Amino acid sequence: MASFIFVLIGLSVLVVVHELGHFLAAKFFKMRVDEFGVGFPPKFLWKKIGETVYSLNIVPLGGFVKIYGEDQGADGEVIDKKKSFAYRPAYQRVIVLLAGVLMNFMLGWFFLFLVLVGGSETKVVIDRVFVNSPAAAAGIMAGDRLVGFKSADEFVKETRGHLGTLMSFKVVNDAGEREVSLVPRANPPVGEGALGISITGIGLPKEAFVPAVSKSLEAALSVVGEIFRGFYQLFVTPEDVVGPVGIVKMAADTSKLGFAYFLQFLALLSLNLAVLNVLPVPALDGGRLLFVIIEKIRGKKMKAGNELMANAIGFGLLILLILIVTLKDIKGLF
Repeated sequence: MASFIFVLIGLSVLVVVHELGHFLAAKFFKMRVDEFGVGFPPKFLWKKIGETVYSLNIVPLGGFVKIYGEDQGADGEVIDKKKSFAYRPAYQRVIVLLAGVLMNFMLGWFFLFLVLVGGSETKVVIDRVFVNSPAAAAGIMAGDRLVGFKSADEFVKETRGHLGTLMSFKVVNDAGEREVSLVPRANPPVGEGALGISITGIGLPKEAFVPAVSKSLEAALSVVGEIFRGFYQLFVTPEDVVGPVGIVKMAADTSKLGFAYFLQFLALLSLNLAVLNVLPVPALDGGRLLFVIIEKIRGKKMKAGNELMANAIGFGLLILLILIVTLKDIKGLF
């Protein structure tokens, strides 16, 4: 329970930092911000300072920011156009929309920097075990750690050297260390690999302060590139998509490896959030950015009703996707 609480706090920080980006950018351009909340209503504590209500809410699952006029278009009823998001120059709205994405990128970069400065022991962890595979038959489970291997590539090379022949190695988990023996398949099903597992090498060598800054930035940019390239998996192998329940479970499992690994996981998740939010999908920051671009091309604002409807449809589809993936995650727990 303590691990899950710790994980929820960490995940909430990622969302709050994202919303903080929008908040700071809106304040910088002197837009009116009606509320900045940590958690979701009902309110627990709140205080109004100037035009903004700062609230601490009961549901500890992130946060939100309400920018005046954000959901209003040219035909929306606006009382104060000078402070309305909808009536600001396009470049200001673009910066406000992208500020959350930038904050998530910077947070992911910062977490990777901390991991590099502190260093962490290199480990190879099993992410997934496919059914009816040699690994499943041997009792290997997701979350097991491979003993004696410093990288995923080293283990893959060892496996390829034993195709069709008996292979033995050790794994360790909360129950302790044990040795497993199995025969890697020479012709496995597509996407499963010889053993029927997916693995990840985690851990980074300790770096000095200055090199850590540049190396963590390089790592963050590399991760972002991989995330963009990996989005095709949503269509190729949708069964690999993980929802909120799966993310919390993965984070809890990672936290058991140590704080550095949990921090590294949060860094990757923060970078994922940055990429996800920049996609041109209605209801996401990228979708709202797309409407601003369309407005500049057309030379006039879109009707408020059309934009609101598109965002509502996009939001509904996202909620439906989350529900479907969550049910899959829950099914996978049993």
